[in-house]
Order: sequence, then structure tokens, then C-alpha cells
Amino acid sequence: MVDGPTLRTERLVLRRWRAEDLAPFAALNADPVVMEHFQKMLSREESDAVASRIDAEFEDCGFSFWAVEVSGGSPFIGFVGLRRVPFIAPFTPAVEVGWRLAREHWGHGYVTEAAKEAVRFGLEDVGLDEVVSFTTPDNVRSWKVMERLGMVRDATSDFEHPNVPIGHHLRHHIFYRFPTVA
Repeated sequence: MVDGPTLRTERLVLRRWRAEDLAPFAALNADPVVMEHFQKMLSREESDAVASRIDAEFEDCGFSFWAVEVSGGSPFIGFVGLRRVPFIAPFTPAVEVGWRLAREHWGHGYVTEAAKEAVRFGLEDVGLDEVVSFTTPDNVRSWKVMERLGMVRDATSDFEHPNVPIGHHLRHHIFYRFPTVA
């Protein structure tokens, strides 16, 4: 995995992935609590494939989900970043802000801190017009982060996730965006 844009906040470093990130990433993807709002936990091979796709996204468009480390502390706590929405929906094409942290790092404000910097990068440095986010209605932790970021719920854009089977309890997603400035 190669060099690319590194972002810094007061407490965090958002950086390109390293080979040593793969094992802790696989561990968090195998945690049933972390993966509660996803269809399934990931095997090591599936987790490594996700990291490989993230690396390819960096090469393709200059941004993706950065590996997050705590400055002077934990070398890998999960990911936060931006990615082009990889499916067709009424709001696509779009770039979403997303995250996934190891459970022991929840509740410290790391996601909000890192996501603010990722969104700033997308809007100011990349020149994106908009950043969106979405999750299942039951994922209160994530939609609360979206609200702390200043995003607002756009219920008119809620959708049935096309990659989740019809009838599955995780298919319905709620949609957030930053308010439009007139």
C-alpha cells in the first residue's frame, strides 16, 4: 500500500493503510457488536479484500477510507473517510462519509473528530459539491455522529439499500446530507 494524503486532527492521524493494519482490521470486522448493523461479520479474507478495495479507491480518486491512529497511542483503531457510493440510488452519484472503529475506541469522539476532517478535505481540497451519509434506522450511534457533523436527515431520500436482500431487516436506510446553502 502506497503513500497518499495524510490528514491530522488534534488527536488523530488519518493515513493510508499499512500491511500491519490488516490483522486488527480483520478483528474488528469479526466483532459481532461492531458489525451489528451490517449483514454479516467478515472473514479474514473478506476483510483483506475490503482493505484492498480501499487502497484501489485511493489510487483511483485520491481519497477513500483512511486508517485511523491515535497520535502517540494506538496505531490502528479503524477507518474514517470518504468514498464514492458504489451502487445506484436516487441520490447517486454521490460521495459518502463513513467509518468503522474497533469497539474499545467508541465513545471518545474519535469518529466525529476524524469525520469532520475527512469532510473538510473532500469539500475544500477535493472540491466536492456535497458529502452524504446513510445508515439503518437502528444505528443510533452513527446517525448521532451525522448530526454532530452538522448533517440533517433528508427523509425524502431514505432508501432501500440495493445490496441488502428484499425483506432483510437492514435493507431500509435513512439518509443524511449537509444543509444546502442558498
